Amino acid sequence: MSNRAESFLVGLIGDGVMPSLTPLMHEREGDVQGLRYLYRPIDLTELGLPGQSVGELLTGAYRLGFNGLNITHPCKQLVLEHLDEVTPDARRLGAVNTVTIRDGRFIGHNTDFSGFAAALATGLPGARLNRVVQLGAGGAGSAVAYALLTAGVQALDLVDTDPARCAARAAELSGFFPDQLVSARTTAELPQLMPLADGLVHCTPVGMAAHPGVPLDLSLVDPRHWVADIVYRPIETELVRQARARGCDVLDGGRMAVGQAADAFRIFTGLEADAERMRSHFLELVAAEEVPA
Repeated sequence: MSNRAESFLVGLIGDGVMPSLTPLMHEREGDVQGLRYLYRPIDLTELGLPGQSVGELLTGAYRLGFNGLNITHPCKQLVLEHLDEVTPDARRLGAVNTVTIRDGRFIGHNTDFSGFAAALATGLPGARLNRVVQLGAGGAGSAVAYALLTAGVQALDLVDTDPARCAARAAELSGFFPDQLVSARTTAELPQLMPLADGLVHCTPVGMAAHPGVPLDLSLVDPRHWVADIVYRPIETELVRQARARGCDVLDGGRMAVGQAADAFRIFTGLEADAERMRSHFLELVAAEEVPA
């Protein structure tokens, strides 16, 4: 257990991370818990560095006394070769988004999957998990699919515009979860898949401020479906808004963002974060962004 008199210095490595809300969430939670907790973005774009520099940045962080780092695009895979140890789940996913620095050793974790698992459990308690359709099988989609299967989804239909990527992801997940059914599907199959599904999870950029719209024909969504989105800027995506209007139980992307942050906070400090308190703060930050200057 960590000593509350100890100070914590952590950071976030990735492209374009200066606007990230993660540092503010971590620092507020540290303040409330009475910690000296400083979280600094290390923006590759601002520094003019490629993703391949992540190893040098890890070494630099160790020398400067950092306790740990969050890792985001484009370094989640690149960081693997620089680590001394990787948790089994992160190894399976082939991606690390949290690194702790202990006695000069770098230990990799993945809170993308655990963050979504926590979001699902708290935001959609009791959701039926017999069959789920997931849109998007990219990096974030891989972690979400792993979380869904870990949570007990019996049949997962992966839908992606890249058939080769989708097939590879489905085969990989089938190897990890041999008692569950993982299928690679196409968008053309959605009219047949949705009537069989309990829920829909969205893991593509559609719905972000720069990519407005909805990722599927919403006439395929019934009130009996639950709908989860991992996009959180805006927090109320068109998919979430329209699904709620159709009578669906919904999970906004902010739940996953907070779940990731709460898990990373615990990994860095050894102390449990109050996820609901962090979510309240997160919603304040998002609302402040959406108010015109």
